[in-house]
Parts: sequence; C-alpha cells; structure tokens
Amino acid sequence: MTKVLVTGAGGFIGSHLVERLVAEGYRVRALVRYNSAADPRNLSLFPRETFEKLDILFGDITDARLVEEAVEGCDAVFHLAALIGIPYSYHAPASYVNVNIGGTLHVLEACRRHGVRRMIHTSTSEVYGTALYTPIDEEHPLQGQSPYSASKIGADKLAESYFRSFDLPVVTLRPFNTFGPRQSARAVIPTVLAQALAGAETIRLGNLEARRDLNYVADTVQAFLLAADTEGIEGETIHFGSGRDHSIRELAERCLEIAGSDASLEVAEERLRPEKSEVGLLQCSPEKAKRLLGWEPASSLEEGIAETAQFIREHPDLYDPSAYTV
Repeated sequence: MTKVLVTGAGGFIGSHLVERLVAEGYRVRALVRYNSAADPRNLSLFPRETFEKLDILFGDITDARLVEEAVEGCDAVFHLAALIGIPYSYHAPASYVNVNIGGTLHVLEACRRHGVRRMIHTSTSEVYGTALYTPIDEEHPLQGQSPYSASKIGADKLAESYFRSFDLPVVTLRPFNTFGPRQSARAVIPTVLAQALAGAETIRLGNLEARRDLNYVADTVQAFLLAADTEGIEGETIHFGSGRDHSIRELAERCLEIAGSDASLEVAEERLRPEKSEVGLLQCSPEKAKRLLGWEPASSLEEGIAETAQFIREHPDLYDPSAYTV
C-alpha cells in the first residue's frame, strides 16, 4: 500500500478523496487545519472502521516545518488546502496570499526535498474569470477577477515553475464547480436544498442568471485518482467538467423539484457576490481530461442533487441556511 498525504483533508472535496483513498487501500495521512477542539471536521462523519485507518495531523500549511513533517515518508501528495470563500477574499486578501500562495510554496518545497513520486495541485475554474469564449479549454487566458482567483493563479504558476525549474512531478487539476454531500450551505445547491427541506416558502439566493458547469463530487475524486496514477502527465494542467452549463435559476428549480418543494425564488442583496467579482459563465471543454486521463463524468446532475438532498435530510444539524451567503 502506498502512503499519501492529503492537505485540506477535513474539507468538502478533501474528505471525499480521503474516504476513497482508504477504500482503495492507500495509507492516508490527513492534514487538517488546527483548531482548539481538535475537530477533524468532515472526517468525523466517517464510519469508525474508516476513521481509525487515518493518520490525522493537525496543523496549517503556512507552517513550513509542519508541512515538512507531513510530507516526509509519503509517496504522493494531494494538495487541496486553501481559503476558498470569494466574498471574504475582498476583506482579507493577505490571508489568501499567505495560505493559497505561501502555503502552496511550502508544499512544493517539501515535495521537492522529499522526492515525492507525484504531487497533485488543486486549482479552480475561477482562475478563468468570466469566459472570453466557450467552452473553456486549458488555453483560455487566466483572469484574476477577485483576490481569491488571483491567489489561486499565483499558486498555479508556482506549481508550474517547480516543474519547469526543478522537474518536480506536479500535475495541476482544475475542477469546475463541484457539489455533493458534506458541502456547506455557502454553496448554491446545498443552500437551496437546506432552505427547501427546512420548509422555507421563499428561497433567498444571489445572482440567478450566472451559469455554471458542475461536477458531482465522486466524479471529481475519480479525476484526482486518475491524475495520481496516469504516467507521463507531469507538468500538465488538466481541467474537468460536464461540458454543460446551467443557470443558478435552473439549478435552484431542479433542487426544488427533487426536494418536493414549491417555494419561490428571491434575489437577496446579502447573497450577491461583491461587485465585479461575479463570473457570468463557466462552461468546461473536458476533452483534455478525457484524452489524458480517460475521465468522463459518471453521475448525472439529478443523481448528484438527489444524493446531496438525502445527506442534508440525514444531517439537518449541519445546515443552517440562514447563516451562509452564496
């Protein structure tokens, strides 16, 4: 069994990746951001037999010495730790630079010194900004449309430089919007479902006309596993999505249908993104992922929404829709 490190292991995508890696027989070191309650976040939702197989390390990727400790002895590193909330990046841009760029530098340096076989660096489709053309391929210009997206562009370019400068075997994955169980109500699909399942008569949302290309989380995790094992893709940037875009209005209406709700939709000022940060359209061209990884989405949008709704029904304590903005 190969030993791997997952940074950001307690997060939404990270926890699903950890769970899948354990199921595939990997020995997993899970780096979770330190908190005084020693709360492993989403990892605490695992069955006991899965949780007990983990090597959990609490820490912060801005601590270079701790990152060295985390990477030591690992054959591969999946780097998912990041600050991701776009509105908050307007209030605390230095935090995003420190974590998303500085933290990534620490991970790259530790991987270089310890000679890892493969590092998977996680990007975001937000680096493209509002599309100049669609579908978006990997040659689309990068546009820093928010402090968050700028910090992720910086991290991506650092990863590229470590491949070009030091031959570090790094692959950058750039998922389009991922959704599924365990995602917070800050995101659009969980916030619609959480409000609807709580019996709301009006669903409060941000921009209903923005369009997104969505991946169910199991499909995103599959891309990570393929990128870790596929030979000859070092230095590549690969993004993946369904190739279809949906407006937020359309997504909300599908969520309401699956939740059995006849609630109406309302644009709420507090749920709008900061001015000029809104990305109007994200639609992926998944051809490179299919060609290099053999990756294609296996779950339909409706199947993914139904799975997410079931999770929220089973864990209503995790979802207070009034506490989040989209």
